[in-house]
Amino acid sequence: MMGRIDAVFRKKGTTAFIGFAVAGDPDKETSIRIAKALIDGGTDILEFGIPFSDPVADGPTIQRADDRALAAGTTPDTIFEIVREVRAYSAVPIVFLTYYNTIYRRGIERFYREAHEAGVDGILVADMPVEESKEVVEIAQKYKIDPIFLITQTTSDERMDAIVHRARGYLYLVSVLGVTGARKIVSPEALALLHRVRMHTTLPLALGFGISTPAHVTTCAKAGANGVIVGSAIVDIVEKTLGDTMAMEKDLRQYVARMKKATGH
Repeated sequence: MMGRIDAVFRKKGTTAFIGFAVAGDPDKETSIRIAKALIDGGTDILEFGIPFSDPVADGPTIQRADDRALAAGTTPDTIFEIVREVRAYSAVPIVFLTYYNTIYRRGIERFYREAHEAGVDGILVADMPVEESKEVVEIAQKYKIDPIFLITQTTSDERMDAIVHRARGYLYLVSVLGVTGARKIVSPEALALLHRVRMHTTLPLALGFGISTPAHVTTCAKAGANGVIVGSAIVDIVEKTLGDTMAMEKDLRQYVARMKKATGH
């Protein structure tokens, strides 16, 4: 049986819009409303960042969102409740972006079982090297959760082959050197990475880090990206509208709709 993530990428000639938000930012109820607004705007895959005290891959925008979520008392229990609410609302695939310590502290088996029961489709562990991923990948597959991996411009061909062997769902291609955050252009290096990885796998390839405008999306889509991942620009909207949830929802829906339109589909 085809999983929800696979079904998204099976749509011929389309570029998936993957929208990211920090789970529990700025609080549980608003986080659910943010997720629904992203889905209503046309998000094909919803990526939830699990708030972490030391998110080494993230820039200041997402770090502040993590801080807000943690200050609101967000725990893994809260996050699974958010997922259940969103899953009751929509069949859109849900992916976690997390750090290994969060999973380890809860117990790997327990974390993946609860994620599966809540309705999670994929999990990316940002700081887990592929060489140390065997146990996690086996448990993920046991619970029908796609193990998603990052590939960067500095990933060697040898490591890329190891990642491709273990990954399912899609590959998250990091389009810049450095942390997350909006950038002015999609770099030629990002598009070169897309073409280099394509020679190693038929898995869907999604570009992330620094994508924030419709022009970025069009560039990625024309270059053959199967998906684009947008995080900091979405979290920026949340931050700017913290005092007005209705405005937040409206701005998020409109932003996602513009970005989705730019895929050309």
